[in-house]
Amino acid sequence: MNGKVKVAQYGCGKMSVYTMRYVYEKGGEISAAFDIRPEVIGKDIGELIDGGKKGVIIQDVKNAETVFTKDKPDICIITTMSLMQDVKDAFLICAKTGVNAISTCEEAFYPQNSSPVLTKEIDDLAKKNGCTVCGSGYQDVFWGNLITVLSGATQTIKRIKGKSSYNVEDYGIALAKAHGAGLDLETFDKEVASADKVTDEERKKVIESGTYLPSYMWNVNGWLCDKLGLTITRQTQKTVPMTYSKDLKSSTLQMTVPAGHATGMSAVVTTETKEGIIIESECIGKVYAPEEFDQNDWTIEGEPSTQVVINRPATVELTCATVVGRIPDVINAEPGYVTTDKMPTPIYRTKPLNEYIKY
Repeated sequence: MNGKVKVAQYGCGKMSVYTMRYVYEKGGEISAAFDIRPEVIGKDIGELIDGGKKGVIIQDVKNAETVFTKDKPDICIITTMSLMQDVKDAFLICAKTGVNAISTCEEAFYPQNSSPVLTKEIDDLAKKNGCTVCGSGYQDVFWGNLITVLSGATQTIKRIKGKSSYNVEDYGIALAKAHGAGLDLETFDKEVASADKVTDEERKKVIESGTYLPSYMWNVNGWLCDKLGLTITRQTQKTVPMTYSKDLKSSTLQMTVPAGHATGMSAVVTTETKEGIIIESECIGKVYAPEEFDQNDWTIEGEPSTQVVINRPATVELTCATVVGRIPDVINAEPGYVTTDKMPTPIYRTKPLNEYIKY
């Protein structure tokens, strides 16, 4: 591809500070930026990334469709919220205008098993208008490709167990609230945990209705099974509140979480397969106490068994670097909603992004 990759930034919060800077550092350019907050609309993106004036003014998201129609970027990075229903409008605008899109939305990583109707709607529209839509980020490498690559060195797999933790303070208020952070335990049980106290048939109906609230690992387990060629026979999810013995200040929630209240949640997803392999993965998202830090711990049980533990991963930066590194793969992919298990394994981009694009 000749010329720099033109990238639109949809959502100018904490994550965009990295995604926009990384795009420039990898030889691309930000051609447009959008947000809903009055306090950032009208600012030059350089004020956010501390890189001097860039000549790109943050606009209201209401202008996105008009801008995309008039001056189509090569791809749009969406860094807003964690559920498909929350990024629906952004995805549909991209699909309608034929703009490729990649999002840090965790459910978008493999939404077929949690929001099948909406995913198909986006897929059909993207195919019609010749663009590709997908989700990526930290899970793409550290909960996905890292595990499947290690499985390639395993003779027999009986079980895959994963556990990962992250500080909700790093990702904004929408994510923190989705984890039940700040709620008393009774409210947590009513608003968060109750969604999974259902039968398999009831859960299936909720998923088909488009109102299911998956934990991040729900979609990760689906991605892993698809990548490994496993046939899912049953998948369940359980969420429990995380607590701390002392009050914890949260700058993101703008409150002090009282001792004994939910600082966030643990979600465990168990997937049974026709092949006999069980995947049990847990993600813990909460307001951290001073002594806590991010961890990523996965074990492949079989012959041989292998464990990989990563302490203190820079989760935010790794998420954003993965998304930017995926840009050529998204542009090169077939039109439609294409999950990253159908794309090449992520690699370090030594050259400018445009040099990895086929057309």
